[in-house]
Amino acid sequence: MDSLALICTGALLACGLYWFVYIMGPAEQKGKRAVDLSGGSISSDKVGDKYKQYWSFFRRPKEIETTEKVPDFVDTFYNLVTDIYEWGWGQSFHFSPSVPGKSHRDATRLHEEMAVDLIDAKHGDRILDVGCGVGGPMRAIAKHSRANVVGITINEYQVNRARLHNKKAGLDTLCEVVCGNFLEMPFSDNSFDGAYSIEATCHAPKLEQVYAEIFRVLKPGAMYVSYEWVTTDKYKPNDPQHLDIIQGIERGDALPGLRSYADIATTARKVGFKVVQEKDLAKPPAQPWWTRLKMGRVAYWRNHILVTLLALLRIAPKGTVDVHEMLFETADQLTRGGETGIFTPMHMILCKKPENPSSNS
Repeated sequence: MDSLALICTGALLACGLYWFVYIMGPAEQKGKRAVDLSGGSISSDKVGDKYKQYWSFFRRPKEIETTEKVPDFVDTFYNLVTDIYEWGWGQSFHFSPSVPGKSHRDATRLHEEMAVDLIDAKHGDRILDVGCGVGGPMRAIAKHSRANVVGITINEYQVNRARLHNKKAGLDTLCEVVCGNFLEMPFSDNSFDGAYSIEATCHAPKLEQVYAEIFRVLKPGAMYVSYEWVTTDKYKPNDPQHLDIIQGIERGDALPGLRSYADIATTARKVGFKVVQEKDLAKPPAQPWWTRLKMGRVAYWRNHILVTLLALLRIAPKGTVDVHEMLFETADQLTRGGETGIFTPMHMILCKKPENPSSNS
């Protein structure tokens, strides 16, 4: 009887471990398993050191003097977090308003499709995705519009992941991915019919520089839409609580200082764009975008336990636990930013490159 009980207990434990790692482990899109977590292009033995370098650089974002080093550290950040993002969040590295009766996946897709509808992308158009990540939005947008989407990301590991996902989705003929810096894009002048960026240009040390590059590569008359991470009119920089929240978001998301909502349209006009529309998509009647973060707290704890176990077993690289803990703490700061109303990740600006680019309004 004791032997039977022992066998049954062992079987239950084995089934529980399988469920914990293989069933609960994968991301929503089933693109990455917990046992496959890596440091991107960083070798496993260097993940811990790279994390310490990243944390030291972004400890005080607004005090960064060597802004030319920001792209390298953003690249490091995405080497550290890409697998964790895919595993725990999905293939679209951004937020979206909650939609009653819709899943998080559907709400994300609708948010992405709205971007391409705003720029009126059509079948056969050549559209630029500025900061494409592993290509979640790119694939949704290509499928929705049948436009040819070219994505650019600074991270080579993300390029490889995006190409793999594009092929699996049967969209590799519509989706192209280029490794490059969006501050110096390897594209010809006037070569795109439209462009969008979804929560990506916040990584630029100077917004004017990336907006100027987007303006350069767009054809005259083309549209550009961006969802920007910004502080809102409710943010008070002299309020210690507000400052703590914003600095926590900056540190945990490789941001060289969050911008004010008031700076976005001014910058767009400065480089030559005509501002067609500007709106915070997080404001009511939109449902809270941070709901998913709050609902996912149990999953965060489960995942953190799993990452810790995998690191102890040397399946996950040393340093992965520190990275996951950083993201866990950042999720809390993002939630606080949303609840207080001092931060939004979806300040939308819709711009047009004039038919005569010398005209500026």
